[in-house]
Amino acid sequence: MSEERISVMVVDDHPMWRDGVARDLTEHGFDVRATAPDADAALRIARTVQPDVVLMDLNLGSTSGVDATREITAALPSTKVLVLSASGEHKDVLEAVKAGASGYLVKSASAAELVDAVHRTAAGDPVFTAGLAGLVLGEYRRMADAPAGDAEPPRLTERETDVLRLVAKGLTARQIAERLVLSHRTVENHVQSTLRKLQLHNRVELARYAIEHGLDAE
Repeated sequence: MSEERISVMVVDDHPMWRDGVARDLTEHGFDVRATAPDADAALRIARTVQPDVVLMDLNLGSTSGVDATREITAALPSTKVLVLSASGEHKDVLEAVKAGASGYLVKSASAAELVDAVHRTAAGDPVFTAGLAGLVLGEYRRMADAPAGDAEPPRLTERETDVLRLVAKGLTARQIAERLVLSHRTVENHVQSTLRKLQLHNRVELARYAIEHGLDAE
């Protein structure tokens, strides 16, 4: 297993909170490469430091964290965004995920929960404060009722389909590896291959795709 530290950037408009989170993450072994006070600085700095994970507040003044999330995930596909917000409003959660966020944590989370969430986000797992994952998947099920387009869906291998089905059921990569008797690396390779084929960015979008195609019920 690589000993390379997970690189992080913290985006928040409150200096004391921003610096406190950055300090806590540094103390827990993360490589905090930068902080940013607003959306414009976040995109500019993220392009330069290219962190593994961006911790993103939603309330950033004139430009929202949702817009910043959309821009960062579009510009840096390998960078994952974990929202860390005071708001647990359903609308805010869904907007952030639709913009490309890999997860959503409320600021009342403990330091241990935050550290675990950053590790899991970097590993590619969708991470949500308790109760919010069901909300997101429920919204995707609702959206799946919309008429499908006429385009031919990309062809996935049988194994990729097996992995995708388990992603939709909420299993982590390690749990999928155990279920299918595969190595963790093999599962990650299948996930990345499926993401490329489907032109998606993260496991949350994969889960949505699987739900829209009825794979979560199989």
